[in-house]
Amino acid sequence: MAHALAKATLGLTLPAQIDPPKISFTAKDIDSVEWKGDLLAVGVTEKDVTKDETSKFQNPILRKLDSQHGGLLFQVSTEEDFTGKPGQSVIVRLPGLGPKRVGLFGLGKCNPGPPTSAHRSLGESIASAAKAFQANHVAITLASFEGLTPDLKLKAASAIATGTLLGTYEDNRFKSESKKPTLKSVDFLGFGVGPNLEKKLKYTEDVFTGVILGKELVNSPANVLTPGVLALEAGKIASKYNDVFTIKILDTEQCKELKMGSYLGVAAASANPPKFIHLLYKPPNGPIKKKLALVGKGLTFDSGGYNIKTGPGCLIELMKFDMGGSAAVLGAAKALGQIKPAGVEVHFIVAACENMISGTGMRPGDIVTASNGKTIEVNNTDAEGRLTLADALVYACNQGVEKIVDLATLTGACIVALGPSIAGVFTPSDELANEVVAASEVAGEKLWRMPMEESYWEMMKSGVADMANSGGRQGGSILAALFLKQFVDEKVEWLHIDMAGPVWDDKKKTATGFAIPTLVEWVVCNSST
Repeated sequence: MAHALAKATLGLTLPAQIDPPKISFTAKDIDSVEWKGDLLAVGVTEKDVTKDETSKFQNPILRKLDSQHGGLLFQVSTEEDFTGKPGQSVIVRLPGLGPKRVGLFGLGKCNPGPPTSAHRSLGESIASAAKAFQANHVAITLASFEGLTPDLKLKAASAIATGTLLGTYEDNRFKSESKKPTLKSVDFLGFGVGPNLEKKLKYTEDVFTGVILGKELVNSPANVLTPGVLALEAGKIASKYNDVFTIKILDTEQCKELKMGSYLGVAAASANPPKFIHLLYKPPNGPIKKKLALVGKGLTFDSGGYNIKTGPGCLIELMKFDMGGSAAVLGAAKALGQIKPAGVEVHFIVAACENMISGTGMRPGDIVTASNGKTIEVNNTDAEGRLTLADALVYACNQGVEKIVDLATLTGACIVALGPSIAGVFTPSDELANEVVAASEVAGEKLWRMPMEESYWEMMKSGVADMANSGGRQGGSILAALFLKQFVDEKVEWLHIDMAGPVWDDKKKTATGFAIPTLVEWVVCNSST
């Protein structure tokens, strides 16, 4: 471990210790016109800003607010052409003893029904306004709660709180100077009160801590986050939540004993030794009804090996994010350590390593043997993630689990197919697909099920081994999924998520924490069935 830590200081770079934002969320049963604080934020749909025959707000809440402040709100929103479209906002500085500012934030059409990404975007916009105006105390309400049942109000409040937390957080660990966020408390007005809403907001905060861990792991450069350091981060989770977690870290020799030739072949070229991480969650009490596994690809850097990534668009400079699957798995573990769902055992598994180039490295044409005895001709050393996942999936099946979800930034082909914000889902199980997609819809993340076209497996045949690790460019993400399927026990339900697109936000140049809310929701749903 000392060797791993020494390597992590390459370039004398170490992350600063920055605490994530701590915001107090409270539901209050008071009229928005009575609230006092720094910023009263009102979510407004395009319908809400409709004018009446006197050219005033038709919406009763906006009309009441506007009347309290002498028509200033209507005047300014008209002058600035505020129509309630997504991303629009108008903020008015007010005299008197009420709120210092009132802001109208566009929600778009936002038809009645389940809360959409518009609510999360609303939270992010409010967080940005709070930063700009140095607001400590904010209240959030909607101009109209039409169509929102008590359950939908809970979900809307959760989505807004998620956006507020994400909008407040900035990863400044590697900057020499950074400002601390000023937002300290958020009051929810009109969303209801009581233990159900409090529980929902607490759940949202717990998931957020996992998302932040995931974002920070992916954002960490490869000279800081080595396989050894990733294992240390998993150890921190086990230590902090030791009432529900135990951990096992396997080194190279232990992986050899388990005959993990596929995984060790990828790791062979790196000066940073591989670490196989097995984090186990067991509920604090009660019987275990289901056993699940979450398996995450853990390439802390991917050079491509001898098939080195070259040319424009190869993204070699972003290959620190090739451990996005493991970040999702560990982020979910941290959240679940706080939520503590009953009745479910969860195995969090990561085969962590680097894919580098050296005289000890794997060569194109080499044959490696996975821990289930199957042989693989390595015709492309840049198709390495599936090689590490092969042994990780065999290991997961050997834990006696009923369901496995694996996550990986596996193929550029999936980005070509689905773009930057949708992850591909591959599984032979309709039931498991429905479970995970339903969890993603609650979490507000985008998944799309792709075909497992068995006839394509012909492209992966090898003349000298059981299979090749790459079958060419056509249907690349499908071929990768078919490869992984060779290492899953037929009795185990299995689903693969290719998250190469949504792991990274290219506009903001930062990790997204993708899949963590979905994984937590899926585990929690399995705990209650």
